[in-house]
Amino acid sequence: MTPPVRVLIVDDMPHVRRELNQLLDLAGGLEIVGHAANGPQAVELAQTLCPNVVLLDLGMPVMDGFEAARRIKASGSGSRIVVLSVHADEATRREAAQAGADAFVVKGSSLDSLLEAIVGRAAGVRSAPGGHS
Repeated sequence: MTPPVRVLIVDDMPHVRRELNQLLDLAGGLEIVGHAANGPQAVELAQTLCPNVVLLDLGMPVMDGFEAARRIKASGSGSRIVVLSVHADEATRREAAQAGADAFVVKGSSLDSLLEAIVGRAAGVRSAPGGHS
């Protein structure tokens, strides 16, 4: 049996974290290992919990998702970064890729798109920078 994909959810909005947790729980094959509300928490939890995937919002207080992604990647944890953002423009996608994002999903996309990004990232599959998944 394949072990579940371990996911860390990072978003500054408590209701978004709850909704993502519920959606991903229902999807099956995933284990939510933790939640963070800002960049420093994300970096710390990525190091201590060793998730396969960090589902990361970009717009957060204290430290934004771009810097959190850079620090998580620099830590050598091996976690894949899936950015989940309302900002879908090419400049944001490019900056996220440069910060270390392995995938980019626009908030409001289908659950299938989100799951494809999470499961694909956990498997080490990388889409073209700026790509949808």
